[in-house]
Amino acid sequence: MSDDLVPRQPQLRMSDADRERIAERLRTATGEGRITLAEYEDRLRGVLAARTFADAEPYLADLPGGPVLTQPPEQGEVRTSWSSLKRRGAWLVPRRLTVSAVGGSVVLDLTEAVIPQRVVEIELDVNLGSTTIVLPAGATADIDSVVMTAGSAHVRRVATTPVAGPGLHVVVRGKQRLGSLTVRQKRRFLWWRW
Repeated sequence: MSDDLVPRQPQLRMSDADRERIAERLRTATGEGRITLAEYEDRLRGVLAARTFADAEPYLADLPGGPVLTQPPEQGEVRTSWSSLKRRGAWLVPRRLTVSAVGGSVVLDLTEAVIPQRVVEIELDVNLGSTTIVLPAGATADIDSVVMTAGSAHVRRVATTPVAGPGLHVVVRGKQRLGSLTVRQKRRFLWWRW
């Protein structure tokens, strides 16, 4: 597991996906022989009952990676040239993320990402490519500050508002040239998710 399992603000409430990531870490520790099956059951019961990351931290403290309280980066950048770039799964999202792409597609899936702050700002500088941002349920988005040149912008099944609500709010700014910008929730059909 990565060092970004528990965010810097341990008072944040955990989602079901967060609990599942911690449970997976406990399963791995059991498989490696680091904890017994009885310890696994006790720890899993505690993790499933935990409301915040601070409540779950004692169950991970003596495992590799220890009490994983990392400082999330203030700013980050992803770049691609003439190829696809996908960020999905459990990745730590900085408060401000710059996306630079030429001739390639970018997919930022935030549904399982560790996001310690309520507002995420994404700055686009995309030429000849598409950008897709996949948001978790209940998230809102603001794409009014994106300058589109010879392209299209779509927001599908996501509330758009310039003001942050109680959940995650993603503000998208910058320039998208000769390509499309799509902000949507994860698609579901039977057991498939994409």
